[in-house]
Amino acid sequence: MPVKPTAKKTAKKATATTKKATATAKKVTATTKKATSSKAAAKKTAAKETAVVKKTAAVKSVAKKPLVAEPSTALVRRARRINRELAEVYPYAHPELDFENPFQLVVATVLSAQTTDLRVNQTTPALFAKYPTPEDLAAANPEEVEEILRPTGFFRAKTKAVIGLSKALAEEFGGEVPGRLEDLVKLPGVGRKTAFVVLGNAFGRPGITVDTHFQRLVRRWQWTEETEPDKIEAAVGALFPKSEWTMLSHHVIFHGRRICHARKPACGACPIAPLCPSYGEGETDPEKARKLLKYEKGGYPGQRLNPPRAYLDAGGIPAPPLGAG
Repeated sequence: MPVKPTAKKTAKKATATTKKATATAKKVTATTKKATSSKAAAKKTAAKETAVVKKTAAVKSVAKKPLVAEPSTALVRRARRINRELAEVYPYAHPELDFENPFQLVVATVLSAQTTDLRVNQTTPALFAKYPTPEDLAAANPEEVEEILRPTGFFRAKTKAVIGLSKALAEEFGGEVPGRLEDLVKLPGVGRKTAFVVLGNAFGRPGITVDTHFQRLVRRWQWTEETEPDKIEAAVGALFPKSEWTMLSHHVIFHGRRICHARKPACGACPIAPLCPSYGEGETDPEKARKLLKYEKGGYPGQRLNPPRAYLDAGGIPAPPLGAG
């Protein structure tokens, strides 16, 4: 018996519906598999991230040891012993800026911001040859000074500072660098660190120079947890007689530049390793550590073009002038 057209249409619709349902089921299955795969990948990624975090945390826990509960008297003894040891290693420790008078020292110290003492020493001979006195530099053409100071970086700001402090010296202090902290810090570009460099090395008045090396090392040695320069200055100053402050600064800074570096301290070549609570942060293998040594300890030139005689007698090598080698 022939099937009616209506029945045929109904059968076709049913077949189409079945195919559509099958396709939908396949899509759902595919989506489910994809979701499952994504979840697995997410878990895998999360596991990797967790492992990295744990590893980083482990490294940090090794690198940053908690401050040891050390009695104040024991801390004073350890701190002073470290300074005595460093004095034997660096008997020739000195300010690493070339200068012949207080004016040259204050200008050189201002210029040393954000650059090396070596770069300053290579630059100042031309500056002081052209402008030997505060009055000369105060009357200088800023563009000509900028050109001389360009190698030190931030030369426009430094030009403004050294011309400004020269004018202040000429107008307020008779062309002489004052020997008091309260007067020095009034000069443009001169803060406490610069003032103590000048007081200690040009006038023989004790002062602690809290530069980046000093800050790094006194925290590694756990002399203080302070991070602000003035608080570090006060905390460390309390551990030593005032008469030792200037040479203490030189010893610490020398050691920070030569052995106890910021990124790769040469722990295996460090003369005060037994006294250092942070021993192990850097390379401990003696041979590998010796390869990290800088300046005269590694056989390389120091920072000064004209270093003190004691430095040369100890095997130190003068720095090369600007443009040499």
